[in-house]
Amino acid sequence: MRLNFRLLSSAVHKRPFYITTPIFYVNAAPHLGHLYTAVVADAIQRFEKLTNPDCQVIFSTGTDEHGTKIQQAASKANLSLPEYCTNISNEYSQLFKEYGVEYTDFIRTTEDRHKRAVRHFWNKLVKKDYIYKANYSGWYSVNDESFVPESHVKDEIKDGEKVKVSIESGHRVEWTEEANYMFRLSAFKTHLREWLQNEGVISPSKFQKQLQEQLDNDVYFPDISVSRPSSRVHWAIRVPNDPDQSIYVWLDALINYLSVVGYPDDDMMKSRGRPWPADVQVLGKDILKFHGLYWPAFLMAIKWHPPRRLVCHSHWTVDGAKMSKSLGNVVTPDKTGVGPQALRYLLLREATMAYDANFSETKLINTVNAELADTLGNLASRCCGAALNPRGEFPPLHAQELAATQRQEVAAHLLDRVERLPDICHKHYTKYQFYKAVDSVIQTLHLANLFFETSKPWELRKQPENQKQLDVILHITMETLRICGIILQPIIPDLCTKLLDKLQISQDSRHWQHCEVPSWRIQGSIYETKNIQSGKFVLFQRIYTDKKNVHQKKASV
Repeated sequence: MRLNFRLLSSAVHKRPFYITTPIFYVNAAPHLGHLYTAVVADAIQRFEKLTNPDCQVIFSTGTDEHGTKIQQAASKANLSLPEYCTNISNEYSQLFKEYGVEYTDFIRTTEDRHKRAVRHFWNKLVKKDYIYKANYSGWYSVNDESFVPESHVKDEIKDGEKVKVSIESGHRVEWTEEANYMFRLSAFKTHLREWLQNEGVISPSKFQKQLQEQLDNDVYFPDISVSRPSSRVHWAIRVPNDPDQSIYVWLDALINYLSVVGYPDDDMMKSRGRPWPADVQVLGKDILKFHGLYWPAFLMAIKWHPPRRLVCHSHWTVDGAKMSKSLGNVVTPDKTGVGPQALRYLLLREATMAYDANFSETKLINTVNAELADTLGNLASRCCGAALNPRGEFPPLHAQELAATQRQEVAAHLLDRVERLPDICHKHYTKYQFYKAVDSVIQTLHLANLFFETSKPWELRKQPENQKQLDVILHITMETLRICGIILQPIIPDLCTKLLDKLQISQDSRHWQHCEVPSWRIQGSIYETKNIQSGKFVLFQRIYTDKKNVHQKKASV
């Protein structure tokens, strides 16, 4: 019996499957990296629903709308702060909908429900004596909106001037002295170390080891500042009973994961199935410290469990450099020249989570043309087209002809591969190795194309006495497409829907259990005949390029 993403306790108690993205900072419009985070989370929750059709999913995303950088961005845009935040927040929500990110909750930190949760959380920390006020001095990064420990600062020459920068982010830091509220992070070093010993709590394991090493190497594990003077950071939630201080944007932001499920209203949380702790929280490696050290410590302080698992991914780069406005290399999804399904496919096809992936428009177009248009789309068009399949059927298998086909080396190789494919892909999906799952499907489709070519169905079509043999070839090809279509649903949901609709696969027959055993292994099914959708069919329109533009042109079947 397979185990899914959730721990057994979740399944036994019928808790919802709760997955989150980080909330995205509205200091600028969304770019490729933001979309990637959302698409990863969406693929995970789609796989969860694919393997557990009856499960309830809570999938939250949203926008982080407080802090100095928001003040600066709104001023630069010559907009009021609320109007600026709403405009950028809407860009995120619309982008995610366009790319098939099926979130159930979109939270904004400017909402009253979130502010109420933050104030309640703050008061809990105060009540348990984990927050105290002190004069604080240290290196402060305006870009990161955080203080940086001395050990994480280095000298660097920028514009001919020697300056201090954060080793982690590369952003400039300045010495700052001010009165702040502090959180007793130092009290949780041992607890954090114990939590990080749980295998798989952070995936890939590379990032779990990084945090473990950080804890082991930091002899001095300091408390952290969790407020800022409101005179400097006025666009923020005020500290309860102290309007001269604003709550640190990262403490504010992290609590969104609780706001979504109704915290601190116990009846509201109960009505949502008590989904905390979150099953999966997806984030980029640049914010791992906040989610992997600060967030579990905050939760431990109020006696709540840390998340069950953090899924951390690396960055998308351009020419090996991280995307940034200052470098002018930010890639926005609408400027890639391809549609949502093609870009979504490339993001999940190419990235490996543990290591940075380099974006190339040329590679994007070449990949989707080769794999979606040719390997998958062309095969579907040929076996469904009128030239070889004039009756528009998902034809039956015939025992004698099937046995003869199975004796052919190419066919035997394909049949064996199709039978093993669901298990192979299930293992990859459960390890969040989407690129391996896709690669396994594409390899199978290459075999299907080879089988189709070597079987020469166009020649069999000429002689009516070979109809049963042609039926077997078409059936095996269509059955391969059906299984691959079900498996690829978390990656390219719209294209898979289009393919499965063409094959007339009913909505209640598209779950994982329906791809685990091919038709030739199911007794009795070999005699069934089904109709497919009528009409010409192009699954994916090939992308043509010239020096001036990129466009998709519909090919004839």
